[in-house]
Amino acid sequence: MKKQQTQTTSPPSGSIRNRKVSFLLNEEEYGMIRRYVAKYRIRNKSNWYRSTLLAHILKVMEADHPTLFNEYEMRR
Repeated sequence: MKKQQTQTTSPPSGSIRNRKVSFLLNEEEYGMIRRYVAKYRIRNKSNWYRSTLLAHILKVMEADHPTLFNEYEMRR
């Protein structure tokens, strides 16, 4: 029997991850993350870190978007 070849598609050029980011945690922070990951059965910590961080950044950026009027003028 012939082996069935799987067709792989290359990801769009903008989604290739080639930038590395690293950071350090103290024992308490690391323990909290380990407990969270174990409790919610997160298998891909890298994806979890990335999605959590980017979700927070998008939330803050949405709240801080520029407006035509300042807050005081909009509340009047």
